[in-house]
Amino acid sequence: MNILITGVHGFVGSNLVKYLAKENTIYGLDIVQPQKDGVMCTFSWDALDVENGLPEIDAIIHLAGMAHDTRNKSAADVYFKVNTGLTQKIFDWYMASPTAKKFVFFSTVKSAADRVKGEFLTDPQKLHRQRRSRKTGLAVPVKYLRFWIP
Repeated sequence: MNILITGVHGFVGSNLVKYLAKENTIYGLDIVQPQKDGVMCTFSWDALDVENGLPEIDAIIHLAGMAHDTRNKSAADVYFKVNTGLTQKIFDWYMASPTAKKFVFFSTVKSAADRVKGEFLTDPQKLHRQRRSRKTGLAVPVKYLRFWIP
């Protein structure tokens, strides 16, 4: 299977590659494009804007995002552009792709809060109502939540 991993050079992406590359062809999509063991090629986000800019992809694992900004150094517009804009961009590419059949989205509690006490949210509607980005005050657009797979 051809798998595209966004944020492939991050902590989770790097560890996921070690496991998935054993039986799959892995491509990356990231802000940096160095060579990486287990990754056939890493593309820039601009490849999404080019016809045939990426090879045929069967599944996308979306890990890219801006988190762990506990000192609040990132401007709200940059935080929004990365965490919402790039998610919209890769999801729209997925919806238009004739070959991609699976989309897996990972996120971190750090996009909503520094800590979570109590219950874990599994209901997307509750998530949409209750968890808004601490940086932007905006939630993921409803059009993306309708594809929620628990």
